Amino acid sequence: MHKPGEIRVLALGLIRDGKYAKRTLRERIFVSQGYDPVKQQTFYRAMGGGVDFGETSLEALKREFQEEIQADLTNIRYLGCLENIFTFNGQSGHEIIQLFESDFVDPKFYQLDKLDFSEGERQKTALWVDVNRFKSGELRLVPEQFLDYW
Repeated sequence: MHKPGEIRVLALGLIRDGKYAKRTLRERIFVSQGYDPVKQQTFYRAMGGGVDFGETSLEALKREFQEEIQADLTNIRYLGCLENIFTFNGQSGHEIIQLFESDFVDPKFYQLDKLDFSEGERQKTALWVDVNRFKSGELRLVPEQFLDYW
């Protein structure tokens, strides 16, 4: 976790499953599930994590996917930079997000429905979600600007 009052730089990867979109008229994205205990609200966000000092955002993206779910990425393409000011667990947060689009190297990740993993001490879940569930407002994707990339 970062210190209060600090702007955090993140590298996040949007991974789409277009293979299924052609067959089922839907498009899934791979996201991590989170929960805000103060708001009592579940949310989802693209996977990735913090950029360390001396590391490029591209290097951070690759490292985070490797550390969290032992996945290698390919076809990585920079999409843009987002700024996110938010409240989580009753605390203010401020992020600068370097957003990338990519694919998994190993096709096994496209066959999974969900994947449990550890991030430090926390247990987390990553899963494929139909993007229309976010567009309709049924589920909450954060930051909401991610939907601008569809």
